[in-house]
Amino acid sequence: MQTRVCVQSRRTIRKFLPKSVPQEMIEEVISDALWAPSWGNTQPWEFIVVTGPALEKFKAENKNALMAGMKPSPEIQMPEEWSDTLKSRYKEVGKSVLSSLSIPRKDLEGRLNYYGEMFSIFDAPALLLVLLDKNLMLEYAMLDVGLFMQTFMLLACDRGLGTASLAASVNFPEILRKCLPVPENKRIGIGIAIGWPDLDSPVNRFQRNRASIDELVTWVN
Repeated sequence: MQTRVCVQSRRTIRKFLPKSVPQEMIEEVISDALWAPSWGNTQPWEFIVVTGPALEKFKAENKNALMAGMKPSPEIQMPEEWSDTLKSRYKEVGKSVLSSLSIPRKDLEGRLNYYGEMFSIFDAPALLLVLLDKNLMLEYAMLDVGLFMQTFMLLACDRGLGTASLAASVNFPEILRKCLPVPENKRIGIGIAIGWPDLDSPVNRFQRNRASIDELVTWVN
């Protein structure tokens, strides 16, 4: 697949097919993505790949924590405030997701069920957990992690796989640390769901938008 096509066709997959991904294929994608750039070639990332019974156990406990009203405590904090412009973009995609699933805004039960699916990693057959050293300067390390993630997701797309970068996968780090061998000196960054996309599902087909170049770029000669 051409790079430009891959960049424009990649999207967050919110429904996966009940089909496993061969470990060799995930290894290939990670191996290629390790060529992503990083500051001073520091490559500050490490990973845990979760599949099979271990992933099913995590999905169940992660969803149960949400449904029980447990307070999220991610090791990398989410922003608490957004500008009006960014907030409007966030609300727009949220509305598109719920509309594609025929969930009215006032349907609280339907929305909670959707969030439950999100915290179950949309039932993806694999999860890539990104870890960083706790002593790293987070701002620079996260820039590097973002470069790896974009490279990984584009390479996965090139192989016909779908991905979803999910804050919902790391909201309860105590569950991850209980279920997985996360070293004490590592910080849990983000999780990427991996699987075969259900291309017939409306939630994977709604129209996506991006800001125009005129909104984002200032030219100086």
